[in-house]
Amino acid sequence: MALEILIVDDEADIRALVAGVLGDEGYRTLEAANSDEALAQIATHRPSLVLLDIWLHDSELDGMQILEKIQSDYTGTPVVMMSGHGTVETAVTAINLGAYDFIEKPFNSDRLLLVVKLAHEDSRLRRENEDLRARTGTGNDLVGKSSAINQVRQAIDKVAPSNSRVLISGPAGSGKEVAARMMHNLSDRSSGPFVVLNCASLEPDRVEIELFGTENDDASGDAMKTGTFEMAHKGTLFLDEIADMPMETQGKIVRVLQEQIFERVGGTTRIEVDVRVVASSSRDLNDEISAGNFREDLFYRLSVVPIDIPPLKDRIDDIPDLVDMFIKHAAIASGRATRGLTPAAIAALQSYGWPGNVRELKNIIERVLIMAPGDAGDPIGPEMLPGDIDGSAGGDVEGSVNSSEIMGLPLKKARQVFEREYLHSQVTRFGGNISRTAAFVGMERSALHRKLKSLGIQSSGRIKEDAMDD
Repeated sequence: MALEILIVDDEADIRALVAGVLGDEGYRTLEAANSDEALAQIATHRPSLVLLDIWLHDSELDGMQILEKIQSDYTGTPVVMMSGHGTVETAVTAINLGAYDFIEKPFNSDRLLLVVKLAHEDSRLRRENEDLRARTGTGNDLVGKSSAINQVRQAIDKVAPSNSRVLISGPAGSGKEVAARMMHNLSDRSSGPFVVLNCASLEPDRVEIELFGTENDDASGDAMKTGTFEMAHKGTLFLDEIADMPMETQGKIVRVLQEQIFERVGGTTRIEVDVRVVASSSRDLNDEISAGNFREDLFYRLSVVPIDIPPLKDRIDDIPDLVDMFIKHAAIASGRATRGLTPAAIAALQSYGWPGNVRELKNIIERVLIMAPGDAGDPIGPEMLPGDIDGSAGGDVEGSVNSSEIMGLPLKKARQVFEREYLHSQVTRFGGNISRTAAFVGMERSALHRKLKSLGIQSSGRIKEDAMDD
């Protein structure tokens, strides 16, 4: 996407010259002759870069004061100062106030273009570094080889290059924000910001302020607050858990999505933005619409392309890869050596229902790596997992019994109880796929079918029909 650069200079000839040089290189330009025009342009357009002259005639604020205003109210907007009467002291002052660089007039066109390119690149890298710091160790990749997650990745690959709005559905902890970040990184907006607003974590009366920001209030002394729509200019705004947004705010979002223009709370300035909105919900929005809690027109504007993230229990084949990733991230974060999990421990993880999805798996792995006994090189077995996962706390196996109960049974009955629980867990682990279960436990498929029937496991409804096994 073409970068938008604001040129602030009191001389029209200089503005025209700079605009011509930048325009020839594909940049879009805005112009301002004084501080009022400059701040108005920044407020309404949020340029990617500001070229700012220090000395401005007929201006309430000079360049240094405008620079300070940008640094306080529009954090992250890079500024390059210009002056025909600059000194070393002036340049140092500008840099200390937050300017990226200082250019003396008359300037060489190649020098100007180089500084503009470097300033934008520096701004982009700062955003990426902040994003990486925020995401360190969180496992923000759609890891796995299952058909379910492959379909999600294919959908993201297709929709990412477009500017279409996307609604991502899925249970809490399944990776909806991960999918949104991937979409942003694969889009033409990848050099722009990725801004997250979690609607579920905000008080209802704060949602509009966080979305649209507030104006300066000279009477109360309140400073201007930049909203997430402005912060996401030229990038992506991720509205997480959109179902928690108040109805009144939903109506305003509908207009903003259509016009990409809004006013800050308590203000009259019309702000123009260029933002791609991606939303998510762990609730069924059709049910919310029927209940009168969500606007139907907003739903259709957000759900241009719907993507559904499956729960972890529907992609248990991905658990080994996810475990490896979380172990590596935890090792990097803690500085400790990695520890592997035994096949039996992985099997126990695959047999668990994962109500908290990938987020719960991540937390479990981090907990086990901290609390499990043994040295760094010792593998982690199922007995080191939490009781509700390894089955010692009963799990969700129908009719399960603990060791003391088994010890009170005759051998034949104890063997039957063990076989039933063992095979039930393995069938659950492989999603009801008899062929894969039989291969793992070392039985012929027909023999396994007979054994499951004799143990009454088929009645659980988890066994797939033969035609669906492969």
